[in-house]
Amino acid sequence: MSSAGHTPSAPAPPERHIGRALGEVLVASPLFLFAPLYRRRHLRWGATDTEVRQAMPGDELIPEPSLSATRGITINASPSTVWPWLVQMGYGRAGWYSYDLFDNAGRPSAEAIITSYQSPHVGDWVPMAAKVDETTAFKIEAFEPDDWMLWVKPNSTWAWRLRPLAAGRTRLLTRLRQKYDWSSPGSALLTAVLFEFGDFPMMRKQLRGIKQRAESKAPLSGAGTAQVPR
Repeated sequence: MSSAGHTPSAPAPPERHIGRALGEVLVASPLFLFAPLYRRRHLRWGATDTEVRQAMPGDELIPEPSLSATRGITINASPSTVWPWLVQMGYGRAGWYSYDLFDNAGRPSAEAIITSYQSPHVGDWVPMAAKVDETTAFKIEAFEPDDWMLWVKPNSTWAWRLRPLAAGRTRLLTRLRQKYDWSSPGSALLTAVLFEFGDFPMMRKQLRGIKQRAESKAPLSGAGTAQVPR
């Protein structure tokens, strides 16, 4: 696959899902509107003091971030069960398990494992929009299956770590580090608004979405959505 380009078009989302997605956004609107007021708390939602302090893959790539968020959730499933849900994420792939109206063009995020996305490679795109380039998508920088994964793009890293717990459970940690580049004021302002207002509600729902899906033990699905350029 090529290293840049566009995702092929996908079927329009059903009207019923659009209505449900809009309802979810309306219910969650206070989280978006007031996120800056409780920034200090939500930047470590679900994470312990030790987890906030510990190193994560890619920390050294953004040494002085404008935003550094470490969040965690405990999942009643093994790391090998959680991992497949992580590697298939992305726009035009499995979605983001969050507010689909915002981050998946209204199309529902996958409720099953999609086998065609289960063989990640370093350099693969993790798209956040239909147009795939360095500003609209992360790239896989490195990973260890069932253990950790690091995504990068200019001025940003997004790390995932899966720690096994007793009784076959998993502690899922994620750290997002973003530097606002004020040498381009317009771009930096837009980035700051998106992260300061939207990051926490989206990530909170995403982590809960991963937990719900991993614990459901959904069956494999051989049918994939549109392939994304690598």
